[in-house]
Amino acid sequence: MMQSAVRLPTPPPLDTYPTFPSLSRKRSPPSRSPSPVRRRSPPRDFDRSAQTFKDVDPQRAMERERQLAERLRKQEPEPIKPPTEKEKQAAAKAEYEKLLNSRSGGTYIPPARLRALQAQITDKKSKEYQRMAWEALKKSINGLINKVNVSNIKHIVPELFTENLVRGRGLFCRSIMKAAASSSAFVSIYAAMAAIINTKLPQVGDLLVQRLIVQFKKAFKRNDKAVCLSSTTFIAHLVNQQVVHEILAAQMLLLLLNKPTDDSVEIAVGLMREVGQHLEEMSGPIALAVFDQFRSILHEQDIDKRVQYMIEVLFQVRKDKYKDNPAIREELDLVEEEDQIIHRANLDDDVDVQDKLNVYKFDSEWEEHEEAYKKLKMEILGEAEGSDEEGDETGESSDDEEDKEERELEIKDQTNTDLTNLRRTIYLTIMSSLDFEEAVHKMLKINLPVGQEPELPSMIVECCSQERTYSKFYGLIGERFAKLNRLWTDLFERSFATYYETIHRYETNRLRNIARFFGHLLSSDAVGWHVLSVVHLNEEETTSSSRIFIKILFQDLAEALGMSKLQARLKDDVLRPSYDGIFPTDNARSTRFSINYFTSIGMGALTEDMREHLKNAPKPAAIMPPQPASDSDSESSGSTALPDRIRAHVRVPVLAVSATEHQGHTQAQGPPHHGDPTSVAGGDHGPDLHRLDHERMVEVGVRTQALRVLLQGSVDMDDLRVGLTQGRAVEGVLLEGGATRAALIRGRVHHLRFKVLGVDEADQSRDRYLAIVGGDAGQLAP
Repeated sequence: MMQSAVRLPTPPPLDTYPTFPSLSRKRSPPSRSPSPVRRRSPPRDFDRSAQTFKDVDPQRAMERERQLAERLRKQEPEPIKPPTEKEKQAAAKAEYEKLLNSRSGGTYIPPARLRALQAQITDKKSKEYQRMAWEALKKSINGLINKVNVSNIKHIVPELFTENLVRGRGLFCRSIMKAAASSSAFVSIYAAMAAIINTKLPQVGDLLVQRLIVQFKKAFKRNDKAVCLSSTTFIAHLVNQQVVHEILAAQMLLLLLNKPTDDSVEIAVGLMREVGQHLEEMSGPIALAVFDQFRSILHEQDIDKRVQYMIEVLFQVRKDKYKDNPAIREELDLVEEEDQIIHRANLDDDVDVQDKLNVYKFDSEWEEHEEAYKKLKMEILGEAEGSDEEGDETGESSDDEEDKEERELEIKDQTNTDLTNLRRTIYLTIMSSLDFEEAVHKMLKINLPVGQEPELPSMIVECCSQERTYSKFYGLIGERFAKLNRLWTDLFERSFATYYETIHRYETNRLRNIARFFGHLLSSDAVGWHVLSVVHLNEEETTSSSRIFIKILFQDLAEALGMSKLQARLKDDVLRPSYDGIFPTDNARSTRFSINYFTSIGMGALTEDMREHLKNAPKPAAIMPPQPASDSDSESSGSTALPDRIRAHVRVPVLAVSATEHQGHTQAQGPPHHGDPTSVAGGDHGPDLHRLDHERMVEVGVRTQALRVLLQGSVDMDDLRVGLTQGRAVEGVLLEGGATRAALIRGRVHHLRFKVLGVDEADQSRDRYLAIVGGDAGQLAP
């Protein structure tokens, strides 16, 4: 090692350096233990590989190298061999068994991990695979039962049949009983579902009934009211669905009412409300005995007021014929009577509830049983196995047919949402248009579904009717549509008939707008005038609303066309048959009604033909029956008869007064006074004197209706005036069914005497006629 030749100066002693008090610090005391010897690290550029050490013994060096190589070879990992299929199955089974048999009842496994684990277990004969299928079956049955309701029960039941209900009948019964106990409002739905399954798998229905009986008996012994209520309610609905015979409900009712307590009577009342209607229909004596027992409990037993009120409510329900508690709701009546299988179970029978069906049990013939249920399922659901030879072709053709049916399937909207949207579109289109041409142009672009075309004219009329006053805007829209296409013309003509038949439903303002709308269509010849054939103007076939409608319609037509053109249009020979209902000539009474109607609305000019027809119509001839001798003897010599035309049309029904009533009147009122308008003098065929009180005179219309009755016949006013101004007795002879009546009646009405014989009962449709007492006192006239 070389040393430098330059000599460095020796540092000065420590005393020569200046001292600074602020920089002085205390040193820590020296450690008692000696400091370790520290080796200086080699410089950074030192290379160990460059160092070479000379081997003292080459043989030992070779041995060390051999041992090092052997150690390195042992430390290398061996290549992992992929596990065989059998090893995978064994590992998966072991892990699945460990998870299922853990003390906590099972460990949570993520769904993806569980599916992967289950996918590894493919041996169907293994215990683990069957256990896995059992858990899936239990989960599926629980899920379907919890989802069922009134609307989807028809879809849930086929899904239930796809599960193995023969193997899982214990799971099904346990799940449905648990669901019924937790939600009493759905018990009727669960019973309907059980009834459907019972028709195909009776062993399931029988097991359910047996378990419900055992559950009820155990709860009754333990005084468990909640379980008793759920059990009895479920059994009641099963009785209504005819899954079990009604004798079981009767036995339960008698058991509950044998030694009545508040709770037992309350349970019995609930059971009877559910099953009462079915018992009344199927076993009337049983229902009668049960209600007798309730009545005796109500009157004799010392029970709570609340329970007494429940019994009274039950009797009221029975009186109302169970209208709020029907045996089977209409939407749950899903089983045909010939398909029902009724189980006859009794409370006293020894039953086996087969609790072992609730838990998993290894099945050595699992595959055979699954295949057997698969065939049963295909038979239940109506599935047919295709032959192997035709398998491919039949499958392809069936798929094509299904696809075609799906494409052709139309979804029908039962909520009328599409119809409401269509009407809203038409309404908004009309309201957003500036003029009728724009409205028609926009509405022609609306895509109307097939069969919904009548909605367009209907909405136009409805929008018109909603206006405060009539707007010609809507009439022009209707006119344009009717002249564009014959389809719209027919629809508007059909709308006229529809609105006229239902016009009484509209208020006056809407009625006025509708009448003016159709008046515009008629005056512009947008629709044919033959639509007026639906109008029959007579007293029987018109209402106040329809008469107002006709008045406004014709006034609008007269305003648009003028009276002369309107008359010419109504006298058209081609359309005259369509006006027969408006201007009737077949009945004199209807003719007069039409004449008076048009005259009252200021259109008497339209009635000229009817007036001419009425004037030239032949008068019916009067038939004069022979008068009895008593009539001629009692008639004064100065009397004058009515003219023939008056006599032929005066039709007066005759009423009779019994002898007792006559004697009562004569004793109370005394002898009649001369000139008394209420006194009636009879001839040989009746009592000497009859007295009518004022109320009867007013009721039969002697004072107020006499002139009106005479005017309602086809009587000329001149002849009537001549007959009435004589101031003497007036005689009219009528018929009753072709036979003459010999009763003679004399009465004074405003100092006029009328002698009337008989009545024509075939003409009872006239307004109220004059009624006068007459005939034999002991014989009542019809």
